[in-house]
Amino acid sequence: MSAFESLPYSFGPQARGSGRVLFRLWAPTADQVNLILDGDTLHAMLALPDGWYEVEAACQPGARYQFEIVQEDGNTLRVADPASRLQDGDVHDASIVVDLRDYHWQYPLWKGRPWHETVLYELHVGACGGFTGVQHKLPELAALGITAIELMPLNDFPGQRNWGYDGVLPYAPDTSYGTPAELKALIDTAHGLGMMVFLDVVYNHFGPDGNYLGAYAKDFFRDDIQTPWGQAIDFRRRQVRDFFTENALYWLREYRFDGLRFDAVHAISEQDWLEEMGQRVRHEIGGERYVHLVLEHDDNAARLLGRTVDAPFDAQWNDDGHHVLHTLLTGEGDHYYRDYCDRPAHKLARCLAEGFVYQGEPSPIRDNALRGESSAHLPPWAFVLFLQNHDQIGNRAFGDRLTTLARPDALRAAMALLLLSPQIPLLFMGEQWGATEPFQFFTSYTNQELADAVRDGRRQEFAGFAAFADEAQRERIPDPNARSTFESSLPSSQSKDAAQWQAWIQRLLTLRKTQIVPHLAHCRALGATIIGEAAVTARWQLDNGSVLSIAINLAAQAITVQLDMIARTGGAELLFETPGVLQALEQNSLPADSFIALLEPAA
Repeated sequence: MSAFESLPYSFGPQARGSGRVLFRLWAPTADQVNLILDGDTLHAMLALPDGWYEVEAACQPGARYQFEIVQEDGNTLRVADPASRLQDGDVHDASIVVDLRDYHWQYPLWKGRPWHETVLYELHVGACGGFTGVQHKLPELAALGITAIELMPLNDFPGQRNWGYDGVLPYAPDTSYGTPAELKALIDTAHGLGMMVFLDVVYNHFGPDGNYLGAYAKDFFRDDIQTPWGQAIDFRRRQVRDFFTENALYWLREYRFDGLRFDAVHAISEQDWLEEMGQRVRHEIGGERYVHLVLEHDDNAARLLGRTVDAPFDAQWNDDGHHVLHTLLTGEGDHYYRDYCDRPAHKLARCLAEGFVYQGEPSPIRDNALRGESSAHLPPWAFVLFLQNHDQIGNRAFGDRLTTLARPDALRAAMALLLLSPQIPLLFMGEQWGATEPFQFFTSYTNQELADAVRDGRRQEFAGFAAFADEAQRERIPDPNARSTFESSLPSSQSKDAAQWQAWIQRLLTLRKTQIVPHLAHCRALGATIIGEAAVTARWQLDNGSVLSIAINLAAQAITVQLDMIARTGGAELLFETPGVLQALEQNSLPADSFIALLEPAA
């Protein structure tokens, strides 16, 4: 392949060699489409069947281009390529022709890592100093025991800052974070350190500013289904399916990401597309290296998990696990936490033993509609567990972290459970320091009318919460568009407990790496038992025949419990304990806010 050629994609500019590029656009409801090259040269595009337009033109990498849409009424509109690889400024500006093969990879033989070795660290690139800033943080994260970083969405958004889920150009890394070469250097550096890099992608909606598809491809959307973000995307159409399937392949091929996390896919009405897309990724890339696909799916779609031909996804974010742990740690019961307030210890036990809490039971906050699918047959590593993430902090009115909501000892016990259980753990940026800074919802819209609407809508979202029933109380919720909202969301390592937290997490991750991960590939759950109102035990058989046993008590009071309720043999080896637990167990007591892990030898 020559220096300026590219793999074939249906969407976006395709380098043909000899200084020529094929430009394509799916515009089924446009009257005519022209290519505007370098600001003034106009090329009429040829209309093809099924709504496609294309033209081949002489140009080099770095050329700026837009599409001129001629509408039925004769009006024209200049727009960016919806599959732009890079923007000349912002979403409303020209797109740039990019040579995707111009980066020299330092670690081209990197094959990735098996999924069960994953310890995820979710971060916001803008809050970490852009691509170069993240790259500089990698050695410290690797030393901590992180094996994979997960980048919140990068796709081009309006303005200079955005929390990530209002992007409108899914193929273009936002220029405020850096250049494509700097993103590749970040990924390359991670691979050199033995770390994977995941990308969070959003295929369920576009942001409210800069998406012009409705002006020339109305068929991209459905009029009969509304989502929380507007019209549903119409995945019944082959062109729409290919647009997003190829986007997944694009990030994995061109940038060598090791995996993707798919945001809120329950909002996609055609669920069969998920299987189709996952199978195509497995077919086209799966044999070359480890590639991992992870869902966020509020319907607990266990049928999609297992990494088989019919279930192509490795894992799903375990929101159930988070919600019940959050309820136990904070006592909160507003909104979706209402589903976890009743008998939370039973729900935690089910999460540890079977993955999902809701596996077809009625959900009170969904008017008792049945939610979820049976998940007990799945391995523990089919679930990503976390105490905090961008949603569970950023969707709070003030972006509060658990360090400001929970008892410190209880939080440390929950952290031990997170990092030593066989489910795949995820930490959110700053969690290794016990950061107390919030992570708030932030934007930087230049359209003041939109900025005002987003601020007012954000505040109105919380009207149903008792703490914000009064309008004056809602006025205290930060304005997403204010720069101070973003600046206050930057995590700091300067808290008085930062060193203690980092040592705690590093110790736990070292134990995970040496004692659990080598025997995790075929691990299976052996069940869980409720031993108190906020206390459970759970056991898993590891690959070497040994049994990992844990007990956790998240109540503010000690409970009576016998040691043989946790480990089934007197020869069990202590793996980890919060201070004084084993000694207390010898007196038949499990202290408040405590955790213990034991390894029973193989039978």
